[in-house]
This record gives sequence, structure tokens and C-alpha cells, in this order.
Amino acid sequence: MTGLLDAESDWEVGPHASVEGRLVYAIGDVHGCYDILTRLLAMIADDVAARGRGRRPLLVFVGDYVDRGPATAKVLSSLVWLQRHAPFEPRFLKGNHEEMLLAWLDDPAEARGWLRVGGAETLRSYAVEPPAEVDAIDDHLRARDDLLERMPASHLRFLQALELTLTLGDYAFVHAGVRPGVPLRKQVPADLLWIREPFLSHGKRFEKVIVHGHTWDSAEPMIREQRIGIDTGVYRTGVLTALRLEDGRIGCFQAKGAGDPLAIRL
Repeated sequence: MTGLLDAESDWEVGPHASVEGRLVYAIGDVHGCYDILTRLLAMIADDVAARGRGRRPLLVFVGDYVDRGPATAKVLSSLVWLQRHAPFEPRFLKGNHEEMLLAWLDDPAEARGWLRVGGAETLRSYAVEPPAEVDAIDDHLRARDDLLERMPASHLRFLQALELTLTLGDYAFVHAGVRPGVPLRKQVPADLLWIREPFLSHGKRFEKVIVHGHTWDSAEPMIREQRIGIDTGVYRTGVLTALRLEDGRIGCFQAKGAGDPLAIRL
């Protein structure tokens, strides 16, 4: 299990790759790209109809639902709807962008840097005019209060209740990655939400195969023996990726739309 996995492939990965008989779909960073998300969810529904065999699918989102793309408010509305009504079991992990948004809501003066890494797009999706990062604190407080007035309470509750990790069989799902050499039960939130190195270059197996988002360098997922990266930079590439996991097998498919070639990664 090395190199890149072709988006059309379905691979056998051996008996060590168990999801305890479940049918699991993991979705990469959405970043406010509502239209592409809805296309991918429709593809997942079709895939479940074809291979579900009575199993209730587990749908794992690895975080970063907000920022960068134009439709954060619609993305969160769709995820809240999934949480309440979907025939799947949805689980939602926290990303570093959700952490930044919540920090800005708590203290706009200390977290104003969020605006330059996608926060402005999130505010606009709720019809709130974003202040410039250098504006007076009163301007940031007014924007914060406007957002709290316009954001549905269900969106805020959703953001506050996000999980940091999910473990199933031989896989662990996180947003960014894990600190090599530290047991999964002792990983700290800062690493789970933000880490890149030394996680990305770590060549040995972890306790589990780590399924993560946060870091991308192309529109292809990165499949390694020790980790599977499913962030494909949708806000820039226009490609959103879903990983399918079954006992001994993995598959991958993608929904495509328009990205922003000038977008900046974080």
C-alpha cells in the first residue's frame, strides 16, 4: 500500500485492515464548498445502494468544514441535517479551522488572524461584512456579534460538539495527524488539529492506520502503509475525496467542480 491510489481503484489491503465488518466512508476537508459536497454525498448514496448489503454505513468527516470556500453556512446546514436525518451514522471531527472560528467567537482581538485564512469568506456566507485584520477591536466585536445573531444556534452547537478522534478496528481518524512515538490515547489536541511534521514523513507504522485531512499537495489522495491523507484541496483544486473502507479493502472516489487557483493553503 504505497504511492498514490488512483481515484477509480478498489484495493485489497490485507487482513490487518479491519473496520469490524462496517462499511465506512471518510470525507476530506470540505472548506465551504457546498455544491461539490452535495455531489459527493450523492455518489456515496449510490455506492451504498450498490454494495451496502443491509449494513448501516458509517460516514466520517475529518474536519475543516468552514472557511475558504463561498458557502460555509450552507455546508454547516447540510451537516446538521445529516446529523438529524441521514440513514447513515455520521461522525464529525474537529479541524483547525473550526478551532480558529471558535477562538475568534470567544476573543476576536486575539484570534483576528483567522480572517486572512478563510474567516472572511465564512463571515460573508452569513451576510456579515468582515473587518480588516488591522481594524479596531470594536469593528471585530461588531462583526462577531453580527455573526452570532445570524448563525443558527444549531450551527454553533454543531461546532462546539465536534470530536477530536475516532478509532475503529485497525484505523484511527483524526484531522491533521498524530505525534510519532506518542500513544493514541495521549495525543494532545494541538497535534491532532495542526501537526504536519514529523507526522507526514514518519515512515513506520503507528498503532493504527491514520486517516487524516489537513495537508494536501495535489488533487489525489495520499495512500501510505501507515497513513491515508484524504484532503485534496477542494477549495483550490475543485476535487473533494471520499475514502471507502471495508474489511481488507479500500476504495476511493471523487466529486469535482470549480476550485480557486489563487487560494492559499493552511
